[in-house]
Amino acid sequence: MRFDHSVTVQAPADRVWAIFSDVAKWPEWTPTIEKVERLDEGRIHLGARTRIRQPKLPVAVWEVTELVEGEYFEWVSKAPGIKTTGGHRVAETPEGTVVTATIIQEGPLGWVFGKLLAKLTKEYIAIEGESLKKVSEQA
Repeated sequence: MRFDHSVTVQAPADRVWAIFSDVAKWPEWTPTIEKVERLDEGRIHLGARTRIRQPKLPVAVWEVTELVEGEYFEWVSKAPGIKTTGGHRVAETPEGTVVTATIIQEGPLGWVFGKLLAKLTKEYIAIEGESLKKVSEQA
């Protein structure tokens, strides 16, 4: 099951990327994240691991599996029967910086959790996009 949400931000792509990719500070600007614990040092990088607590969801450890500095990072969280991939893209366009968040749930239980949590997932990625827009435009 796949969920996508995009928002156009009136701020430079490098500013938006700096905020979006600094995952340790997410609880400061989005209410969908209660706590972030980086499990390694420095900025995100391939293999970086982060433990995230969100309201109404189990705690998850995410590992960065793809990174294009300034443009995109993808990370994966696994639990028995489910693999969740989160994509985070920043793209400069003539209309502004377009931010896209993607959640993909796979595995034998992926579609079940996707169905059960569809409303919450859509709500969270929309709130995150709007929150990122607000904080990026204020910076």
